Amino acid sequence: MKFLVDEALSSRVASLLREAGHDAVHVGDRGLLGKPDDDVMRAAAAEGRVILSADTDFGEMLALGAYTGPSVMLLRRAPHAPERQAAVVLAALPDTEESLEAGAVVVVTPGLARVRDLPIGP
Repeated sequence: MKFLVDEALSSRVASLLREAGHDAVHVGDRGLLGKPDDDVMRAAAAEGRVILSADTDFGEMLALGAYTGPSVMLLRRAPHAPERQAAVVLAALPDTEESLEAGAVVVVTPGLARVRDLPIGP
């Protein structure tokens, strides 16, 4: 899976996902640190990447704009250590990867993933 890891998470998370066999980059790798969320969304969409973040703004933007992508995986109540955050993501992928590829917002907490298909209607 291709990920764009948002600045709300450490670049170490992207490294750990790469080590697990995924194509993961951090926003810092793309010159997007401090850039507006719209810019991050455009970059993810252009590269076919899932945004991985702890920032709920991305889900809100997708819902309000009735967008069909990019997909977003939100980490909620996740541990602070990048190693544990990556472990939570990797544990959720078998059950969520198909939805993320089709277009979804996936909210992941340790041991639980909730999927909302895109576009999100009223």
